[in-house]
Amino acid sequence: MRADTIIHNAQIATNGTPSTAQAIAIEGGKVVAAGTYEDVLRLRGPAAQVIDAGGRTVIPGLNDSHMHPIRGGLNYNMELRWDGVPSLADALRMLKEQAARTPPPQWVRVVGGWTEFQFAERRMPTLDEINAVAPDTPAFVLHLYDRALLNAAALRAVGYTRDTPPPPAGEIHLDSRGNPTGLLIAKPNANILYSTLAKGPKLSRSDQLNSSRLFFRELNRFGITSAIDAGGGFQNYPDDYGVVSELHKNGELSVRLAYNLFTQKPKGELADFQNWTTITRPGEGDDLFRVNGAGEMLVFSAADFEDFLQPRPDMPPVMEHELRAVVRHLVEHRWPFRLHATYDQTISRALDVYEQVNREIPFEGLHWFFDHCETISDTNIERVKALGGGIAVQNRMAFQGEYFVERYGEKQAHRSPPIRRMLELGVPVGAGTDATRVSSYNPFLSLYWLVTGNTIGGLNLYSKENRLDRAEALKLYTMGSSWFSSENGKKGQLVPGQLADLAVLSADYFSIPEEQIKGLESLLTLVGGKIVYAAEEFSKLAPPALPVSPDWSPVKTYGGYARNSHSTAAGVTACEAREPHSCPAVGSHKSHRTVWGERGLWTLGCDCFAW
Repeated sequence: MRADTIIHNAQIATNGTPSTAQAIAIEGGKVVAAGTYEDVLRLRGPAAQVIDAGGRTVIPGLNDSHMHPIRGGLNYNMELRWDGVPSLADALRMLKEQAARTPPPQWVRVVGGWTEFQFAERRMPTLDEINAVAPDTPAFVLHLYDRALLNAAALRAVGYTRDTPPPPAGEIHLDSRGNPTGLLIAKPNANILYSTLAKGPKLSRSDQLNSSRLFFRELNRFGITSAIDAGGGFQNYPDDYGVVSELHKNGELSVRLAYNLFTQKPKGELADFQNWTTITRPGEGDDLFRVNGAGEMLVFSAADFEDFLQPRPDMPPVMEHELRAVVRHLVEHRWPFRLHATYDQTISRALDVYEQVNREIPFEGLHWFFDHCETISDTNIERVKALGGGIAVQNRMAFQGEYFVERYGEKQAHRSPPIRRMLELGVPVGAGTDATRVSSYNPFLSLYWLVTGNTIGGLNLYSKENRLDRAEALKLYTMGSSWFSSENGKKGQLVPGQLADLAVLSADYFSIPEEQIKGLESLLTLVGGKIVYAAEEFSKLAPPALPVSPDWSPVKTYGGYARNSHSTAAGVTACEAREPHSCPAVGSHKSHRTVWGERGLWTLGCDCFAW
């Protein structure tokens, strides 16, 4: 056996035995050896590519167990991302600039991935501020599951007036004269937010292809090599899967995608799944693009969307009847399934249904799982374990933990979700983000949350007992997530026989200060041994740069997750240093310089900020 790629001079976290290695050999898209440089070098083929990692840390490719990359890719080039933007002043400046360059009838869309607590000002933008910076171009600003802010131009574009009927489970806020203010409120679910967003123009097919490729490369920038797509509202199968299918056919897909089918029709859910089980099946596809199963929406009557600014919603009495019909059909056809479930009360009722179905048609090793489970009880974790299920957790609390504490108190927040207890009981757990409309897609924010127990705003939620060490957190984001696409043993470790998906990091995940974890990026990302992203000292290995279309796209100016315009290395964001020379990353990068930025901001070459 001869390797076609060798990476050496590295600190490789294998997630296997041995736990670390100096070098890795890859052949035919799979790992063939991991060990000392001398041992691995013996496998060098005559035309092998040999990459010196420069002593950097290498980890298995990250695998998000729950996000929405297919929908995210279709819309990425239209969206102004506030992910990682350090101040509201910066965010409003970006909105003003983008409004000026966006042609009619297009909108400026800010769709998730941010929280008011990330801003230096610690507050939301006001409608007056949004109207001031975008007086003529429609602007739609979505915040988590709870609200959307529309400027006057956007209200005109969607046609909301004083005569618009009140929406079900939502509110169009009115002023004292009965006119819409531009504030849309989820009460209790986000349908009014998403249905309003769906009224906006879409990108052309060619622009959607470009948008999806750019979004997947953005994920590669953060070391993401796999994701399980949880479907989503207004993501119809098979129509909205055509773009990603074409990319896959053309060999242009740089993230492995296993996708779940998400029903779109209240009261028509069973009919959807009856149709889909006749035209496709779990596992159809290949290691890059394949059907995973059903959900996360199985029936609308079981959807307890988390909005911690609102009281917990009670699911309607028809939930059990409707859910039983769908789950029974899926188990009969051996379809894995997932269910969005935030609250323990909903989980209890769902488990009653699952246990009843299991008595009639045994699950027998079928991979099924709950998503989120912020308030699941120990009793229900034990019930999940008994039925052979798993739990996919996301860092949604990192973006809205402050709201949760205000409503439910610090004590309840200490175990929301109770990840340590899930692991103690032996339940499969996979990590993720729920990006892009709630959390950001940046996986290192989620790893930071798992390790520190902190929100993006710095509030500590969890005691040490409910936090993970760095190796444990990484395993949940790699090996752990592989169970949720029935690919455990195929990926998640850098050991012989597994897929050669890996990331070379900008700093050592295992030793840097905790606050610096959320500033990590990948400088070299491989999927199946193929380089899909490269930067800094590896830039000569990078695949060809992609153009951005349409020309007015926010991505062309700002990219995705916020980067400092003066940055010369992918390093740390939101550094706590009070003086530029005291930045803890000094000396960890090849280039480190300081300039005086706008609004008195010290901007450092390592991508740190210090006020």
